[in-house]
Parts: sequence; structure tokens; C-alpha cells
Amino acid sequence: MTEPASEHEQTIEPATLGSTPSSADSVEVPTGGPKAVSNWPMWMLGFVLLMDSMDQSIVRGIITPLKEAFHVGDAAIGVLTSAFILVNGLITVPAGYLADRWHRTRTIGHTVVAWSGLTALGGVAPNFATLVGLRAALGFGQAITEPSAASLLSDYYPTEQRGRAFSIQQIMLIAGFGLGIGVGGAVGATLGWRWAFVVVGGPGMLVAALAYRLREPKRGAADRLHVGIVDDDDADVETEIAHGLFDEGFGTFMRDMAQGLRADLRTIWGITTMRYALVGVSALLFTINAVGTWLPQFYERQLHVANGRAEGYVGIMVILGGVPGILLGGRLADRYATRVRGARVAIPAYCILVGTTFFTISLLRVPFAPAFALEVIGFFVITMAIPGLRAGLSDAIPANLRGAGFGAFNLVSVIFGGAAAPLIVSVLSQTFGDNLRTAFLIIMPPVYVGAWILLRAREHLDADAMKIFEAVLTAMQEQQERDAERGGGRDSP
Repeated sequence: MTEPASEHEQTIEPATLGSTPSSADSVEVPTGGPKAVSNWPMWMLGFVLLMDSMDQSIVRGIITPLKEAFHVGDAAIGVLTSAFILVNGLITVPAGYLADRWHRTRTIGHTVVAWSGLTALGGVAPNFATLVGLRAALGFGQAITEPSAASLLSDYYPTEQRGRAFSIQQIMLIAGFGLGIGVGGAVGATLGWRWAFVVVGGPGMLVAALAYRLREPKRGAADRLHVGIVDDDDADVETEIAHGLFDEGFGTFMRDMAQGLRADLRTIWGITTMRYALVGVSALLFTINAVGTWLPQFYERQLHVANGRAEGYVGIMVILGGVPGILLGGRLADRYATRVRGARVAIPAYCILVGTTFFTISLLRVPFAPAFALEVIGFFVITMAIPGLRAGLSDAIPANLRGAGFGAFNLVSVIFGGAAAPLIVSVLSQTFGDNLRTAFLIIMPPVYVGAWILLRAREHLDADAMKIFEAVLTAMQEQQERDAERGGGRDSP
């Protein structure tokens, strides 16, 4: 898929980091192999995303009963699905800033409790405006949990394990996407759309209880583990984050946050990989959100699949294509990270190009059975891009900025990818006489441009990742020098 990097361009393995030409040449890198890392955190954080994704996607499974109940059209449904995403985008960057300074596991637990309650309340919404308001408020959920969860995974797992860690998390997200549509369609068609909200709102409380029990790692713990440094314990984490952010008053806190955010975002924007990746990821999520929101309606209108069954088919497609796609994408992200130049952005770029092509072919007046098969394959290939992209961003962003980095990543992808997509498709559909086939075909070409821009990030990813590990080694060297000076002081008369 991509050509091997030349020797000097490859990401350097932990065993050779100590000998790379840098100021850290004299650092003694501990040996003995990496410490075993539990799989539980990646699964637990995956359950958080599963519930969040189910809560988000439930509306996609009950579009027909909602339109009948409230007498609204495609544009109103586009507003309903985009309200959540717009709020998410507005909150996610400040949430990322706080994720770099607050207790992340507790924040996730509190947020899951709140969003589960908001989802269940959707079942008693008296009118469409109230439902839009509740769904918009739900946008706070992923906006807060996403940067914290991504930052936690990056601190739990060293770089050589991040592809798998993010693949497990994203499998749960994609499964929640499919389950939300499938459960919404099944419950909405049998018990009514109100019960669909109630059914998916309940299990979140159990997930919140489990999230509270997660260990809070030190910032940068996995970066140190990658070069052989095992933190003695995490006892000082509570001290590190225990100080109150509001000790000097709310006004001071807001001023400090505004200044800190500006500084953090300037640093993040200075990372070349991030600039290219943000455009490419927006293209990826534009496709997923546009198609994911309206595909059941496409099956009903253009391919004449019955309501309820159409949502079920989309759920099957997401699970059959998405789960193995993400698993394989995670394996490729880890396997080729050191073998192929910029693998964690190059492979995703090619996956977006190929997967989008399968989807485009499926829209060319193909009968349902071959169209569905093409879309399963397309979704499989597209989702292979997800874990590699997230692992690559973790590699390129310093540990103390990962919350803000993933917040910025989420903001751009939400506004240009998620929020715009359902609205644009709904407007195009109505413009062409409720023809979703034409709307889908119009939005496909920009995705190819985004994938090409993402591919350009491969020229910079390895260099950006190396800066982080050189900083870790430099810190080790300085610590060793301080220890030596203290030892010399004790030995002197």
C-alpha cells in the first residue's frame, strides 16, 4: 500500500532511541522490556464510547416515526441531528483544556451519568423544539468524554500498543453507531419512538459506575514506558491534580483558561502533522456522518426497503464492516508504524480513497443486494483508517497537550465533518425532489480532496513523533544529572 521509508525516515524503536543523534545521547535508557499493560482500560473507555454512540445514533433509527409524529421534513431532521454536533464542537476545545488539568476518570463518570439522563428525557419531549434542545444539550457528553478518553488511552499505552488500544475503543464506538440505528429502528417500529430514547438511556449508569473505578495515570506515563521508564506508582497523581481550578475565583479561572487555550492551540497548530490531519479527518467524518444519517432513508426511498428493516440493514452493515475494519486498521497501524514512512496517516488516507470509491459505485442505480454488499466493503475499508489516525495524533502531540489536541481535532472534524454533513445532504435532497442518491453523489468528490491532503501529513509524522521522545530522553538525562549531583554532594566531606 505504501513504500517502506528510508532508514533515516523511519520511526526509531525504543531500543535505538538512546543512540539517535540528539542532545540525549548519553542517557541510560532502562532495559528489561516494557511493563505489561492491562487491556481493561481500553475496553472500559470503549464502553463509554459505545453508550455515547448509541445515544447519538438513536435518532437515525427513528427518522420516519419522528417525521410523522411532529410533521417535519428532512431539513428539520437535519437540524435535530446537527444540534448535538454543533454543541459538541463548541464545548470540545475547552473540555480538552480541562482534560489536561483535571481528574479525567471522574470527569468521564460524571458526564456519562448526565448524558444518560438527557437521553431518557428525550422520550417525554412534548414538542419538536424541546427534543432539539435536549439533543443539543447531549452534545456536552462526547465533547467532554472524548478528549479525556483519548488522553487517558495515550497515557495507559505506549506507542507500539496504541493502534490496538484505539481500535478497541473505536470498535465500541462503531458498534454503538450500528446498535443505536438498529435498536432505534426496532423499538421505534414496535413500541414507538419515545421508548427508543428510554431504552438506550438506562445502561449508561452502569458504565459510569465502572468509569469511576478506572485508575488515573500520570501524564506522559506511556511515553516514558516506551523508552523503558516504568513509573514507580501513581500516588502523586492526586496531588498533581488536586488543586482547585477555581481557588482564585471563577473570573480568574476563565481568564487563565482563555490565555492557556490560546497558547495550547498555537503550539498544536505548530505541529505540521496536525494541520494536514485535521483536514483529512474532516473529510472522513463528513462521509461517515452524511451517509450514516441518511442511509436508512436512502434504502427506503430509492431502494424500497421497508421502514424498520432499512435501519436494521444499516446496523448490520456497520457491525459487519466496521468491527473487522477497525480491528485490522489497528493491527496495521502498529505493525507498519516503524516500517512505512508516516504509516499512521498514509494508510488511513488510502483507506478513505478506496472505501469512498466502493460507496460511490454502490450509488450508481445498483439493485439493493449488490449495493449493500459494496457498502459493507466500503465501510470496512473506510473504518480501517480510524485507529491509525488516532494513534498517529497521539504520537505527534505532547502528553501535556493531548486533551487540547484531541479537542481541537474534534472541533474541526465536528464542524466541518459531522455538523455540516447531515444538513448539506438534507438540503441537497430537498433541492432534487427528495432524491438522496443525487445528494450522496454530489458530496463524494470533496472526500477525495481531503484524503489527498491527509496523505501529505506522512512527510511530517515521524519527525513530529520523534520530537516527543527526544524530549522524554532529555528529561531523563537532566534527571540523571540531578541525581548524580545530589549523590556527589552526599559523598563529599
